Amino acid sequence: FLFLFTVSSLFGDGNPKESSPFINSSAATNMDKSQQYDGNNMALFEEEMDTSPMVSSLLSTLANYSNLPTGSKEHEEAENNEEGSRPSKKPVKAPQLGTLMGVYLPCIQNIFGVILFLRMTWMVGIGGVFGSFIIVFMCCSTTMLTAISMSAIATNGVVPAGGSYYMISRSLGPEFGGAVGICFYLGTTFAGAMYILGCIEILLIYIVPQAAIFKIEGLEGPEAEAALLNNMRVYGTIVLSLMALVVFVGVKYVNKLALVFLACVILSILSVYAGVIKTAIDPPVFPVCLLGNRTLLSKGYDVCAKVIEIDNETVTTKLWRSFCDSEYLNATCDEYFNNNNVTEIQGIPGVTSGILAENLFGNYLEKGMILEKRGLVSDVDPDSPTTSSNRYVLADITSFFTLLVGIYFPSVTGIMAGSNRSGDLRDAQKSIPIGTIAAISTTSTVYMSCVVLFGACIEGVVLRDKFGEGVSGNLVIGTLAWPSPWVIVFGSFFSTCGAGLQSLTGAPRLLQAISRDGIIPFLRIFGHGKANGEPTWALLLTASICEIGIIIASLDSVAPILSMFFLMCYMFVNLACALQTLLRTPNWRPRFKFYHWALSFLGMSLCLSLMFMCSWYYAIVAMGIATCIYKYIEFYRAEKEWGDGIRGISLSAARFALMRLEEGPPHTKNWRPQILVLVSMDAEQNIEQPRLLSLTNQLKAGKGLTIVGTCVQGTFLDNYTEAHKADQSLRKLMETEKVKGFTQVVISSNLRDGTSHLIQVGGLGGLKHNTVMVSWPRNWKQPECHQEFRNFIEVVRETTIASIALLVPKNISSYPSNGERFTEGHIDVWWVSVEDAMLCFPWPVWRKCKMRIFTVAQMDDNSIQMKKDLITFLYHLRIDAVVEVVEMHDGDISAYTYEKTLIMEQRSQILKQMHLTKNEMEREIQSITDSSRGSIRRKNPSALRSQRSAEEGAGAAEKLEEEVKLIHKNVSTPTSPTSPTSPAAPAGGAVVWPDNKGAEKEKSLLTATSEAGKDFFNMKPNQTDVRRMHTAMRLNEVITKKSKEAKLVLLNMPGPPKNRVGEENYMEFLEVLTEGLNRVLLVRGGGREVITIYS
Repeated sequence: FLFLFTVSSLFGDGNPKESSPFINSSAATNMDKSQQYDGNNMALFEEEMDTSPMVSSLLSTLANYSNLPTGSKEHEEAENNEEGSRPSKKPVKAPQLGTLMGVYLPCIQNIFGVILFLRMTWMVGIGGVFGSFIIVFMCCSTTMLTAISMSAIATNGVVPAGGSYYMISRSLGPEFGGAVGICFYLGTTFAGAMYILGCIEILLIYIVPQAAIFKIEGLEGPEAEAALLNNMRVYGTIVLSLMALVVFVGVKYVNKLALVFLACVILSILSVYAGVIKTAIDPPVFPVCLLGNRTLLSKGYDVCAKVIEIDNETVTTKLWRSFCDSEYLNATCDEYFNNNNVTEIQGIPGVTSGILAENLFGNYLEKGMILEKRGLVSDVDPDSPTTSSNRYVLADITSFFTLLVGIYFPSVTGIMAGSNRSGDLRDAQKSIPIGTIAAISTTSTVYMSCVVLFGACIEGVVLRDKFGEGVSGNLVIGTLAWPSPWVIVFGSFFSTCGAGLQSLTGAPRLLQAISRDGIIPFLRIFGHGKANGEPTWALLLTASICEIGIIIASLDSVAPILSMFFLMCYMFVNLACALQTLLRTPNWRPRFKFYHWALSFLGMSLCLSLMFMCSWYYAIVAMGIATCIYKYIEFYRAEKEWGDGIRGISLSAARFALMRLEEGPPHTKNWRPQILVLVSMDAEQNIEQPRLLSLTNQLKAGKGLTIVGTCVQGTFLDNYTEAHKADQSLRKLMETEKVKGFTQVVISSNLRDGTSHLIQVGGLGGLKHNTVMVSWPRNWKQPECHQEFRNFIEVVRETTIASIALLVPKNISSYPSNGERFTEGHIDVWWVSVEDAMLCFPWPVWRKCKMRIFTVAQMDDNSIQMKKDLITFLYHLRIDAVVEVVEMHDGDISAYTYEKTLIMEQRSQILKQMHLTKNEMEREIQSITDSSRGSIRRKNPSALRSQRSAEEGAGAAEKLEEEVKLIHKNVSTPTSPTSPTSPAAPAGGAVVWPDNKGAEKEKSLLTATSEAGKDFFNMKPNQTDVRRMHTAMRLNEVITKKSKEAKLVLLNMPGPPKNRVGEENYMEFLEVLTEGLNRVLLVRGGGREVITIYS
């Protein structure tokens, strides 16, 4: 089943996320049609032949897949272009490298390096055999565990060129891949600097010391050290330039010399083992001169004695003259020189001498301390200062255990050499695990045996002599080699040169692979190179970074730097394997079976521990660099879908969280707005109210869930393309408005049902919306928008039934965008109903606005106590706001209110029963408008004055035009009661009746109307509608007076009518309630508390 699922997924949407051996464009899309579904055997599938190729073509693609290394494809294309119209060309040879030549030997060459020859003996002398063995064992265990994890990843499919970067990025995602890839690149680059520094150290100290530009002879202490570092900088820059030139001219020369350099390494190691065997049979004569128990510089004496006998005459030696003020026997000499004898010991006593017991434990030194032999007694005055210290061999740095770890770890790196060459291997999934693990086993055995053998063969003071100053300037490990020390000297020199060339060859290709992935925009220039694909720009950057390591000039300082980067890379390889194993993704089926997530976690823990053991501040810097790169890639949203493990973690975490949410509704303290935004689309599938998304982002301030939903009218089969286009429009606008959330587009036969479906099924499981935002229907009074406002009222009803909060912004086009800022102003909250919640605006748009909360007090309420209680309540809620209680006393219902209600009801009836043409309707409206205007003026001028005072700032002519427009749009017929006996007074209020004269005149003006229309002039307004209109007008007067200049007014939204008879009246009530206000947000609560005073 899994195989069928995998194969069928290859032909899913025709848009593979990444090039793979399973989808080959030349084989799958350009295949001859005659080869597909020949005959009638496959007639059942012939309609899908364009999207689903035959199995034979798939198998052919798999069989002919060639995994070319980085640059090979470009090189072949360049050759083809140069050949022009040649009749034939050489066929591309398939990779032929096996396990030995393709993985094992390259790993051996990269692992064995400069540290083995230059620092291994010193590490054993400082840390002791026991401590050094622990260091070697920890480091080798780390690389072995990493190799096991790497083998599992490398055998889980094809690994193209790019090696560790490819494995990490495809397992942990582009963010981790880019961050760790850059760290691995920096580690490889600094490794090149370390190898070059080792090469120069061998050259200037052990081969040709006379070549030093800055002369060290005659200099002592810091001056000699500075001269040595300056020589390293000058020669290191020269060697780096030469190596970069060789790599630029042609990598093929580097590859041809690789076997020569490897032979030098193997020959040098074999000579060390031969020398150890020889010490057991015939230990070499290798004297070391001691004064007391202190090691003397070999250049400070010619004979290891204070005086010698020549012709029965006692003659002082060069050593005497070094410690005394004259060559005579009665000269004044150094106190320590007088009190101690000079002795000569064997530097290499041999493997059978028992020196191992003396070298078993460490002897850590402070910088400037004299190297002393254990077990020898010296006569020294503890109160007298040390004199003539420049005559002894001194410690050049302060040593401690963790320093040794940082210096040694680079000697076990290089385990990725086999996986980096996966494109050249005949069977990568077989060769990489076997070759890598065998190479690590071999090198680990060599390292561990060398620790024991060095401690068993060489004297401790010689081991601790880093530069061989006490043994005539010889390389310490060279003194042990057989047949000659020069085998080690020249072998290590050429091996360090080869390793430096390999680093300068591999690092630019790694950077090129990262650049071509496009996950780090500013590195794209380094993806280009020469016509054959050679990374010229990447080589230039690599040489520049390598020069930084050369300027540091100290091998001991550069080694911990590259240790950080390699350890971080290995840590994430282990993490990738552990995550893939624990997530059990369907595609995780490595051929290498000897792995376990616990081993990967152990390897990851060792890497992290070693990072901080080597150097905690370097570890923090390396992690800081990786974090910055990670956030940079995340900020620019690298749109790469590689099926990585982080996405798998996200899926698992999301599933777990959704299941937890199913356990019950969230606590009040965890409540946050989960908003479903209902938007409408035009004919081109563009959003009609884009500011809705701006307001959404401002309301929730980036928190909570946002679902932007819309409905496409039609059927799923016919309108899927339109729905997809609408979804893309929604996503694009969400990205523009920086709204983080999801889109949901449904296709329905009508918009009403589609909106209902969105409200019902939006979200997933417990992660559902608790708030719906929908825009106010703008032109609801026009007949063609009759269905629009009915759909709006149905949304209000459905959210009420579902106990979902509702937000209705009115005049949404006047709301600010996310880029605007209010520097002053108020947000006024009119809290009328208890069930509705107060919303806060932490978004920068509204941050400078102060909040004012108004509440309404009735006749029986104690307004002073209400204000005190509300202030206390807001104090406990930690909300800063100004509180004001508005008193609304019962008053008489004005004739204007009565008449406006009657106009509203008559309009509703007329629209239902009158069937006029457009021209007739406009003439009828005009006549009714003229008569209504005069009737209203005569009947209640005081009501008009009250209305004018409520709408302060507007001119009289503008008010009249709005009045005409209101009646004109609503096809209204304004009249007043024709009989003084008409009951019009609601409970608690009195009605001011209009005069009969005006009514009679209005009646005469309407005699030309149709007979059907005359019946409505005798209508009596519904008493409930009159009271509601009265409330709406009174509230509007108060709100307009207090909040006309407010930046935003939040207002409780009344509930919809229970039946559908008075829906137009409900819209009219809301229109009157919000009249004269610029930005109004109508809020309807969900029926549950969303704030609490408790912590």
